[in-house]
Amino acid sequence: MTAIQTIYLPGSVSNLLSSQSSVTSCRKVSLKFTVSCCSATSPLAVVNGNVEKRPSDRTEVRIGLPSKGRMAADSLDLLKDCQLSVRQVNPRQYVAEIPQIPNLEVWFQRPKDIVRKLVAGDLDLGIVGLDTVCEYGQGDEDLIIVHDALEYGDCRLSLAIPKYGIFENVNSMKELAEMPQWTPERPLRVATGFTYMGPKFMKENGLKHVTFSTADGALEAAPAMGIADAIVDLVSSGTTLRENNLKEIAGGVIVQSQAVLVAGRKSLMQRKGALDITHEMLERLEAHLRAEGQFTVTANMRGSSAEEVAERILSQTSLSGLQGPTISPVFCKRDGRVTADYFAIVICVPKKALYKSVQQLRAIGGSGVLISPLTYIFDEETPRWRQLLSTLGL
Repeated sequence: MTAIQTIYLPGSVSNLLSSQSSVTSCRKVSLKFTVSCCSATSPLAVVNGNVEKRPSDRTEVRIGLPSKGRMAADSLDLLKDCQLSVRQVNPRQYVAEIPQIPNLEVWFQRPKDIVRKLVAGDLDLGIVGLDTVCEYGQGDEDLIIVHDALEYGDCRLSLAIPKYGIFENVNSMKELAEMPQWTPERPLRVATGFTYMGPKFMKENGLKHVTFSTADGALEAAPAMGIADAIVDLVSSGTTLRENNLKEIAGGVIVQSQAVLVAGRKSLMQRKGALDITHEMLERLEAHLRAEGQFTVTANMRGSSAEEVAERILSQTSLSGLQGPTISPVFCKRDGRVTADYFAIVICVPKKALYKSVQQLRAIGGSGVLISPLTYIFDEETPRWRQLLSTLGL
């Protein structure tokens, strides 16, 4: 049987939640809760309760990966592309390894559990969506975003309202907050699974009379069924919202999300090997993601000198490459002597500009154009590594 508990947040949140903390570990609990957004009390503890951060004497470093779904598959694909393939002996096991990085354990977990275990110190690193970090991390300063753009899992957490009825001419958060309908007796009803960020967002946007209810499954049906006036949910293309006569409004995006690499501050500072492993993973990720969609273009070009050829190439904006073209003489033997009538040029070109770049090369005398995809682009030093050290005060 599912237990239903009503929680009134304007009172003492911590006292109420402490009495519930043992319940969630032994049975499924469905929460329906009421939030007064004018209260000074923060809804921080609605989801997790108080998390005890306990030290651990384990020697291995642990990274959490999503256990199911598209995010799980994309995470494994990204690591494989970075030469960090995950080896899982038994697909039913929750633990695996990355042979290229000794002393690193991979744990497959639900995304929300990855964040909770990072906070608790049971994991040291994790790959999850930014929305999950914000919702279940609840602003915990021990969580550090190591890489904020892994370039998959794109979505946004948004407020959506009906296109019809009293909301027909409401197109912004300001207009929603100014509607006279919302009173203590008749608050705005919002259905969401984001029980931390939803109330926090409403309070920040001046909505004083709001109630929140959790719901499983398709939230888009809640307004049409009369269960809620609005929803707060993840949106990708927006097609499902439109098909259910819902709309996003200006200022209603709570967070733009994609997959991120997150770490526990204490783990990076205290666990042996954690910082070195993070450095290696970050370098591999940065180098691969920077090279994604980039091509090396090589061509021969007749010219009197390397400088003269460079002048022609740099006259075309799409041929400048990362830092400029590499130009070297092509030697051949004519009439018994070695000459360099041609020069080989090498540039890096993004995929979207590839054909245009080839056309420009031909126009200025390029021939024998060769194209190959790039796998990695390593900087002299990874920018996000410098940022991480600064965040850690190192």
